[in-house]
Amino acid sequence: MASPHSKSGALRIALVGGETLLGRELQEVLERRVKGVAITGYASSGEGNFQEQEGEAIYLEPLEAQSIRDDRGILIAGTSEGALKAYGFAKAANEHPSLIDCTGHLENQPEARIVAPLLEEPDVNASWVLIIAQPAASALALVLTKLGRYRPIRRSVVEIFEPASERGKKGLSELHQQTTGLLSFKTLEKKVFDAQLSFNMLSQYGEEAPVNLSAVEQRIEKHIATILSRQSTASPVPMPSLRLVQAPVFHGYSMSAWIEFESDIGERELGEALASAQIEVRGQKQEAPHNTGAASQSGLMVGDIRIDRNNGRAAWLWIVGDNLRLTADAAADLVSTLGMKQA
Repeated sequence: MASPHSKSGALRIALVGGETLLGRELQEVLERRVKGVAITGYASSGEGNFQEQEGEAIYLEPLEAQSIRDDRGILIAGTSEGALKAYGFAKAANEHPSLIDCTGHLENQPEARIVAPLLEEPDVNASWVLIIAQPAASALALVLTKLGRYRPIRRSVVEIFEPASERGKKGLSELHQQTTGLLSFKTLEKKVFDAQLSFNMLSQYGEEAPVNLSAVEQRIEKHIATILSRQSTASPVPMPSLRLVQAPVFHGYSMSAWIEFESDIGERELGEALASAQIEVRGQKQEAPHNTGAASQSGLMVGDIRIDRNNGRAAWLWIVGDNLRLTADAAADLVSTLGMKQA
């Protein structure tokens, strides 16, 4: 199989973690949206592995220093091990390729800059290590920024429902196994969540879970604060109060947001303030947005907008978006900008 690097004039991009859920989404979106891109997938870990692509078995090699010598950018979609290896190789290169981290594994590196293409023009000159903002953070910051330009916001409270796919293939597999295991009275797997997620809601994972749910919540808060600090509105948008809950769903974020303004508001006006290329607003006579309907769709859906019966200045909003697609679209925007710079 010929290497994509052999294509003359192509925008060469390395994809570390091509075997992951996010890696596959990235490859699909980039190949469809970015003209002239040549993507080479690499395994997340230090060892290669076989994967299936379009019905055929393909081998993903481990990333090596010489692998990226002609690449314009490197996308990170896998493990922290692969992310740190790519960072080390890129840093040692004579001319740093742009590192686009879609996982957050590199956000504590000194060169890292959080970017949110959903809200702002991609700035690939900000740093050579670009961290794509956590998808729930980007989504919520976009909604709050648009509403803040409509009317000053006094405060907001948001409950975010996390999908299993944020924990990758292992998260999806464990939720599936737990569901079938419960129905057939089998022992449940609990390696990812260390708790029963199937037919259940979790405010925290078990003590043995490899990821701490409160740490994810804090990362979302950090990214929202970073994004909001760069937005210009008539008055600053205050930080929302957040609660992250692990939901027993496979894909897609859902968010229940309560937002209070400085003066009375109307449902129609809120919908008009939000409606845009990035946000599809559903009226009361339309089907309310849901995470299965948002699967593989770009942008956000907002609906079931209700004025609080006890507070005419506040409203409830229901917000959904495909977590993987939000990240992949952001990466495509950054890669497109790299392509324009190369041209």
